[in-house]
Amino acid sequence: MKIDFTKNPDGLVPAIIQDAKTKTVLMLGYMNQEAFDVTQKSRKVTFFSRSKQRLWTKGEESGNFLNLVDIKVDCDNDTLLVFVNPVGPTCHKGTDTCWAEENAQAYGFLSALEKIIESRKNNQDNPDSYVASLFRKGINKIAQKVGEEAVETVIEAKDANDDLFLNESADLLFHYLILLQAKGYTLDDISNVLERRH
Repeated sequence: MKIDFTKNPDGLVPAIIQDAKTKTVLMLGYMNQEAFDVTQKSRKVTFFSRSKQRLWTKGEESGNFLNLVDIKVDCDNDTLLVFVNPVGPTCHKGTDTCWAEENAQAYGFLSALEKIIESRKNNQDNPDSYVASLFRKGINKIAQKVGEEAVETVIEAKDANDDLFLNESADLLFHYLILLQAKGYTLDDISNVLERRH
């Protein structure tokens, strides 16, 4: 890895810190050659603190270390992307990130859909909501719908109509997310099981 520490007169390069699992950006710091070397050797992310004018290992006082997983350098060789496993909150203000965002696993639109399903579960009185009506009917009806959608997905998988297959697959996943919520679980729980198996 060739890092160009000479582009800035102070010999520093930006180091973007990203959670290796969630991919959430946690903070931005700066490294010089010495900080980079210490990080590589100790496996704890170490910066050059511009305010303290010295090397600073994140967590040296708080215990909230950033355990190094990997480092990549950008195409210009002057910015680092540092993948970490954080121990505790990253920001000195006690938040997960320096932008006060929660460091949670996200699955794109599926995470947004999970939140919508959860809100329907918590507001089952809505007479216009299909999801709320399933929750009102109970776990047996929800499980039955997952079974029906699974059978329809299998049937469409054996045919050549990709559009029907994708739509049935979407119906299956949608109803499965409802079943997870009905049982008190989320995609995170399933992801954790798969990760342990891996």
